[in-house]
Amino acid sequence: MTSSQEMPSTRNGDTNGTLDGTAGPSQVQTQVTLAGKVIAITGANRGIGLGIAECCLVNGAKHVYSIDLAEPGEEFQQVSKRFEGRLSAVTANVTQEETVIAALDQIMSEAGALHGMVVNAGRTHHKAALDFTAEEFQNLFAVNLFGSFFCARAAAKVFIRLGIKGSIVFTASMASYRPNKRVPSAPYGASKAGVRNMAHTLAMEWAQYGIRVNSVSPGLVNTAMTYWVPQQPDWEQQLKYYGGMPRLAEVQELGGAYVYLLSDAASYTTSIDIPVNGVIGIC
Repeated sequence: MTSSQEMPSTRNGDTNGTLDGTAGPSQVQTQVTLAGKVIAITGANRGIGLGIAECCLVNGAKHVYSIDLAEPGEEFQQVSKRFEGRLSAVTANVTQEETVIAALDQIMSEAGALHGMVVNAGRTHHKAALDFTAEEFQNLFAVNLFGSFFCARAAAKVFIRLGIKGSIVFTASMASYRPNKRVPSAPYGASKAGVRNMAHTLAMEWAQYGIRVNSVSPGLVNTAMTYWVPQQPDWEQQLKYYGGMPRLAEVQELGGAYVYLLSDAASYTTSIDIPVNGVIGIC
């Protein structure tokens, strides 16, 4: 009897393991690595975006570009020095699609390729729904939802033009699943729920081009935006009540999810969201 190791693959009637015979199991990438890849990350001059950039560089990315409106600060410079010549900043306003296109053109002229796009730029505004102004609501959606769409579409056009089977990863939020009971923000949660749904829909639309689209939903992360969380007088009691890991995540702890989704090891992974939440019951 022929052993299972000796038997040819006959999945879907194809001895090479695929429908068209162009790729077999031996050609599938099984190592999670970003070696040789050029990655763009919006809003990566600080915070979660910079943490993602650091993880991409640690895992072999050839070059990471931060697309941001703010000027790079000391934190960015420190990471840049660690990975000399592999981390750069490009200026763009994600709410203005033409500036994002120009930023990607600059990246293409410098690096010659683009393999992954992390759509991360976002803003938060915790406020009771009855107190939100129309302008505050519009500004939140302009960055979190409209800006995310513009960035994803600009990247997809580059991938299609170059024939690259690229990866797009959105930063959603656990607030897209459930509200933060202590500091609710209906517009913020709605915008992130829109991002998560958009990732699923774009994954379906762009699969024909070999483009994968996924998202990551962080929980409470230790950044300048969440400085107030551990300062609450009953924070320790909250952690005991809600359970899970009794702390905030560090930005680098999110990176593994992004690295996997950007890598060729995730070549058949699309239209999913990965919650990185420490099982904490609050978002």
